[in-house]
Amino acid sequence: MSDTATPSVLFVCVHNAGRSQMAAAFLTHFAGDRVQVRSAGSAPADTVNPAVVEAMAEAGIDITAEVPKVLTVEAVQASDVVITMGCGDTCPVFPGKRYLDWELPDPAGQGVEAVRPIRDEIEKRIRGLVDEIAPAS
Repeated sequence: MSDTATPSVLFVCVHNAGRSQMAAAFLTHFAGDRVQVRSAGSAPADTVNPAVVEAMAEAGIDITAEVPKVLTVEAVQASDVVITMGCGDTCPVFPGKRYLDWELPDPAGQGVEAVRPIRDEIEKRIRGLVDEIAPAS
């Protein structure tokens, strides 16, 4: 299978410390190598939100090794689908890309109790996305 047949998805939020990390982890978990996954932030934090790491561990996904990455034009250009999560006007827009904007609460500064419903909503949306762009054969 050529690389062009593998859809690529970029998740973007402001800090790349919460929502986009959870989304990327779920997509990797559910789709495996059927999808190329990236995440980035327009103003990345120093570390992934510890409550997000804990919430994902409860879901059986370890993201302790993830680090926030800065959003680059190249990452957007290399992606087929760009899913933004509250980065507003800082997300670069290119013609020919598919954009989805997921309105989700920002888990920054929240405890794990507040992160769980965000995590569950992201998981639900990712399952739908996988069914659409990379269905299991």
